[in-house]
Amino acid sequence: MTDTATTQGTLYVYGIAHAGVRAPRTPGVGGAQVRLLTESGLCAAVSDPPEQVRARRRDLTAHQAVLGELTAQGPVLPMRFAVVSPDPATLLAQLRADQGRLSAQLDRVRGCVEMNVKGSVVSGFFADLVRRDEKLRDLARRTRRRPDYEANVRLGEALARSVRREARRAAQEVLSRLAPLAVRTAQGPLDDELVLSASFLLRSADEERFRQAAAAQARGFGDRLALSVTGPLPCYSFVETRPAPAGR
Repeated sequence: MTDTATTQGTLYVYGIAHAGVRAPRTPGVGGAQVRLLTESGLCAAVSDPPEQVRARRRDLTAHQAVLGELTAQGPVLPMRFAVVSPDPATLLAQLRADQGRLSAQLDRVRGCVEMNVKGSVVSGFFADLVRRDEKLRDLARRTRRRPDYEANVRLGEALARSVRREARRAAQEVLSRLAPLAVRTAQGPLDDELVLSASFLLRSADEERFRQAAAAQARGFGDRLALSVTGPLPCYSFVETRPAPAGR
């Protein structure tokens, strides 16, 4: 266990764990050495921040690598990229004040990982829709008989609405089948094309079963929904970092 000896200066914060973990050997953001700041049975992994914290690939990768090394030792409450604390005293005070809440969250994510599933609309899902939807068939027939710009626009808009509707239905079905495999589920923002965005808190032992289930859903709904699975990730979506270590 390593405690920082500095008493002033801004700190880049990676995450919070129970006291007793080893300081990561992986270089942090900007190549900085990562150290542990310990208080009340908790520790925060920190480093000196670079002059400018920017979302460059190598720094995002370094942030994730530090969290990965910590997660290999036990539960971690990960901070999003670019969280800083104004000084060690402020961070220590927050660890002390929030000890109960933070410890409880660490216990909730113990032995867990996060998996993220996204689903986007497959735009070519037209022929089957036209066969099954009488209104679309009629509109397609009228457009073929009297093709003009406005008719083509109406048909295109109607098809696009139907494709999005079918993709949203498929997304709900996928979500209903994957959610029972998770401890908790958190939904992310959606738009016209991204119709499924969900994070799943899984027991580590269930990761492979979840992957297999997601692959089966991708095969079953692949004509209307393009699924992607990312993970395992630190449990970003299932921890409350309020109040985060004071900073930006």
